[in-house]
Amino acid sequence: MLLADRTVVVSGVGAGLGHEVAAACVREGARVVLGARTEARLSACAEAVDPDGTRSAHRTADIRDEAQCEQLAALAVERFGGIDAVVHVAALDTVMGGLQDADLTEWQRVLDVNLLGTLRMTRACLPALKEAGARGDGSVVMIGTQSSVAAPTQVRQAAYAASKGALVSAMYSLARELGPHGVRVNTVQPGWMWGPMVEGYVAWAAESEGTAPEQVRARLDARMALPRMAEDGDVAEAVAFFASARARGITGQCLLVNAGEHMR
Repeated sequence: MLLADRTVVVSGVGAGLGHEVAAACVREGARVVLGARTEARLSACAEAVDPDGTRSAHRTADIRDEAQCEQLAALAVERFGGIDAVVHVAALDTVMGGLQDADLTEWQRVLDVNLLGTLRMTRACLPALKEAGARGDGSVVMIGTQSSVAAPTQVRQAAYAASKGALVSAMYSLARELGPHGVRVNTVQPGWMWGPMVEGYVAWAAESEGTAPEQVRARLDARMALPRMAEDGDVAEAVAFFASARARGITGQCLLVNAGEHMR
């Protein structure tokens, strides 16, 4: 198993990618510590991925609050003795549009979650991650977006893309800073990802166009090299790899998981 005997903290657990990351980590042998703002989502995810409760713990945590980040990290140490990897799924992606008509206070809100929140959560986990690094390997896995390197045409999310682009820049600096401590820092960059978010978009687009959802889905799939869009679970598998010792020679890297829609 990729993650046997490892403890992984996952922030931003919800019905989509966060849930799939938690499930993949447990499936690969990890103990997981789950954080999100909503207790109901956390409880549902923990029950689904770890029915007997022996390999999971959770608590509500808003990554905009430094104390709550520290409490989530402390839970991992108290329950399982340390942190081997932290995966940052928590994000704000509901601010739409470009710059011209933007409310820049909304951009600040996006940056506070997607950039600064991720860094707050990373810093809270650093003492335990460095201990893991001293034992052989610690890992930080960030979730980026294809839109930070290739602006989409269907949906404009300039604030989200900019925040995730800034996070990639931070990743490079962190990889240098934490490398001497045995801690790796990498980013998984999804493109279109079949899961609750895209399912909702497809339903909305189909209603707006007066077409069947299957037609909208087929149009999206046709953009891919495979040709089918990746699923939330595909992204979660890449996350599990980066969190594992199989990636112990990899740091400061971005991996596009996008079914070949955009290549660089």
